[in-house]
Amino acid sequence: MTPDARPGPVSRSRRRRGTYAGRVPTDDPGLAPALALGPTTPWEAARDLLVDHGWALAGTGDGAWVWRSPSRRHAARISPFDPAAPYTAALYEAAAGTGRVPRDARLVPLDGGASLLVMEHLDPVPAGVAADFHRRLGGGDPELAALAAHVGAVHARAAAEQPFWGPVDANPGNVMRRDDGTLVLTDPFYADGPALYRTAAEDPDRFVALVPAARRRHLADIPLAASGPWKPGAQERLRRALDDADLRSRAATEGTARGT
Repeated sequence: MTPDARPGPVSRSRRRRGTYAGRVPTDDPGLAPALALGPTTPWEAARDLLVDHGWALAGTGDGAWVWRSPSRRHAARISPFDPAAPYTAALYEAAAGTGRVPRDARLVPLDGGASLLVMEHLDPVPAGVAADFHRRLGGGDPELAALAAHVGAVHARAAAEQPFWGPVDANPGNVMRRDDGTLVLTDPFYADGPALYRTAAEDPDRFVALVPAARRRHLADIPLAASGPWKPGAQERLRRALDDADLRSRAATEGTARGT
């Protein structure tokens, strides 16, 4: 189980409602509902708002749903739990000048560690084309050297800051194409889903010490469409185990405070 999802903001370019990676256009009316959301919006409300404004479901993975705007010019990725999303947005911002990452990208933090990432709409490419791009990216191709440097820098920072961090994702689905034929790298970072969810289920006390509650409120809400589905009762058992671990953690902290 590896959620393609990805807690804390890392980009230095900040606005009130989200993290920008380049200039987000205002001439696509379908963007307005997405860009109006913020950190108090539940992810379910964000999803429902997009549906109400004509966005169409374009795909579902382990960690997120992807929606396409009515104009078909933009896509929005909604994830209930995604430790990698801030780093993905940071990469899109840092590497914008290479032309090899999605344009119009903006990360909108949602309630409880959920997120919505808006970007230009891109098309899939054949697996062989994607595999060749990944080989070039990791093999020192001068045309992709600047992109590779940005990927390496952001990934190293994330690995130092986040528990359960995974390697750079060479999934063929992470290479897409613009209408002009340019190949673009998307979504190259992810949390180590098997280790993360195994620890949460089997050692919840350790898990709650590593991942703050405000960043994992919806840990058990990811769709798990690729490697799932969730087993009956598994989501509720996980929520209950983490709630109990949080109670024990708070009790221990309060006991320590009383003893000082």
